[in-house]
Order: sequence, then structure tokens, then C-alpha cells
Amino acid sequence: MVVFGEHRYYGESLPFGGASWGRASVGFLSSEQALADYALLLVGLQAELGCWDSRVLAFGGSYGGMLAAFLRLKYPHLVSGALAASAPVSSVGVGPSRPSYFTTVTEDYARADPQCPEIVREGFLTIQQLSAAGEAGRQVITEKMSLCDTLGAGDVEQLVLWVMGGLGGIAMVDYPYPTSFSGDLPGWPVDVSCEILKRSNEGVVDSLVNLAQAAGLAYNGTDGNLPCFDIYGEFQFCADPTGCGGGTDGLSWDYQACSEMFTVTSTDFKKDMFPPFEWQLSNLTEYCQKTWGIAPRPHWTSISYGGAHFSGSNVIFSNGRLDPWRGGGLYHNDSGANIWSILIDGGAHHLDLRGSDPRDPESVRQARGFEAAVLESWAFSDKKPVGVTLSEPQFEWVPYWLRNKMQFN
Repeated sequence: MVVFGEHRYYGESLPFGGASWGRASVGFLSSEQALADYALLLVGLQAELGCWDSRVLAFGGSYGGMLAAFLRLKYPHLVSGALAASAPVSSVGVGPSRPSYFTTVTEDYARADPQCPEIVREGFLTIQQLSAAGEAGRQVITEKMSLCDTLGAGDVEQLVLWVMGGLGGIAMVDYPYPTSFSGDLPGWPVDVSCEILKRSNEGVVDSLVNLAQAAGLAYNGTDGNLPCFDIYGEFQFCADPTGCGGGTDGLSWDYQACSEMFTVTSTDFKKDMFPPFEWQLSNLTEYCQKTWGIAPRPHWTSISYGGAHFSGSNVIFSNGRLDPWRGGGLYHNDSGANIWSILIDGGAHHLDLRGSDPRDPESVRQARGFEAAVLESWAFSDKKPVGVTLSEPQFEWVPYWLRNKMQFN
């Protein structure tokens, strides 16, 4: 049986409807609350189905991978094991990401062709030079980069973030076949984006035009139907320097990036191909107080879950070598605690959780085989989860719709 539990404040699980993101309502959005929801859901399903001795294995990728590991950590009597794919558990909060997200993005483009990071740098330098030339220079940027609105003096930083978000997003989903996970993208989209960067007209590379089109692949997809790029509509500035996404789910992640899941990072134009930019606790605090009326808790996530010192059991941590988030992964094995780490060559963001495909690299096939064997051993281990005895008073706070389905002793 496969259960997809929707996270509170995402999708249709809105406790206060359209008012869920008001300051009086949004405070109930947290990973701790979500984990408790999942635990209660499991108990309710086991009661309804009469399967108290059944094994539960948690799966997740990215933030979902973190939740899978944390669910096993917090509720080991309910969950027998977890597969946490591309889960940057060690870099959330004040933990460093080594290498950083944007360094790995640069390495991915250099792997495609060493020329590509240099063309990106040249494009950013051209943006800097033209924007410093005033209105006439910004008009050139507007035209060459196919922007929907004329670039103003206050829009240059947003343009840079739009490019960073596009190139970073492409690297994150650098899968070996076409996907629609994050827009319609071709197979190996970093290679495709890199080829766009290298385009020339009679031997001359226009780095500004090419930079817009290469980053625009993330927003325009393989169809290329957009007549121009809306740098504010396609990339929203938020508490996560890599982007929060759009819509109401983006609002929810923005809040969580402020309250508990924030990432500190920087770029320097040396180890990476992006202009110097620093997203640290001080400017994050200013943004979060202004936007949500809260201040980040820099150490809470590590205190609550362990961070780089995660000390649970029965968890597989998998990471892809191409994934910009890999620097925040856990890379140690502990056979006594059944903690296993896998680094997948040629793998992007949680590639191992995707369905199998003939174009998959051999490395991910081997990773899935290992994962399946370990998970099977946990599912059929002699040690059974501790049953939970239910009584009506214990669960007075359970929502009525769920309480009504549960068979209380």
C-alpha cells in the first residue's frame, strides 16, 4: 500500500483556506507539526485497516527526504526505515554546504564544457557594464535579453537572480531524458543550456543574448513559446536564495525558509560563475521580519533533528553528484545503526526516486538495487514496530473526520 500524505499548508491541505498565510494563521506551519500529522495519519490508517503489525517505510526527496529521515527519527515505533533522497539535512540552518549550491551548478556547466562558465561570467560582466551606463545601457540589456518590461535601475538585481534561478534549476533537474518535473525540459538540460551559451553568429558569441536564452530554458521549456521573459513573474525573490517557486506553495516554502528551513549561502565569481552575493542571517532576518513578522531560529533545526550529527537509525541517504544540493547531504555509514550513504554518479536531484528508464545511468540502477535490498530487510526484519494502543481520551484532539474512522479500544 502506498500513501501520499499531503503536507499541511501545501496543495489543498489549507487549515484556514485562503487565510492560511495570514500572520495569525501561518504559525501552525512547521515540520514538527507536519511530522505529527503523518504519525497520526499512520495510526489512523492502521486502526481503520486493522494492520497494527504492518511495516511502514518512509520515502521522500529534497525537503520530503528530510521529512522521511525525521519521521523515522521522531517516530521509530511507527516507521521501520526511511529513504531520504537528496535531503540537505546538514546545511539547513547555520550548517555549511560543501560544496555550495552555486559552486555545484558551476561545476555541472563546466562538466558540459569548460567554456560555458566563462561565457556566463562574461554575460554578467556585460550586464554590470551596461547597467552602469544608465538608461541607454539598460535598454540594450532589455532588447538583447528579450525582457518583457524595460529594465530599470532597480531591476538589475532581480535580473541577476532570475538568471541564477534559471541556471540553478536546470542543474538540479539534469536528468538523462526529457521531463516535466520543473517545466518541460529536454534530456540532459545542462548540456542543452551550455550549447545555447556557445551559439555564435559568424564566429562571434553574444554572451548577453545567449545568457538569457540559456537561463530561459528553465522558464520557457522546450517549446519556447514565450515571446519575452518576465523576470518578476518567473522568479520570485524569497527567503530561499535558490527560489521558492510560485503560487501558494511558494508562499508556504518562503515561510518555512524563514522559520526553520533557511539556508545561508554566498557566491564569489571565483569558485562559481555568479556575481558576488551573500545571503546570511542578518539580511535574512530583515526580510523575514518584514514579510512574516518572525525572526529565524538559526540553530533550531539542528537542535531538533541533529543536522550534520543525525543520530537516528535505519535511514538511507542518497545524493546525486550533479545535484546542487549534494553539499548539504550526509556522507557517513554506520552499519550498527543501519545508516547508509550513496553518492550517485551522473545523478541529479533525487533521480533514484524517479521511475526506471532505459536511459538511466548504470550508477542509479545499482543505487536502486541497493536501496531495495536494504528496505526489504527492514520491512521483513524480526523486530516489529511497537504497537500503539488507542483510547478515546488519548485522541480527543484528533480531527473529527479522522476520529470517526478510527476503531478505538
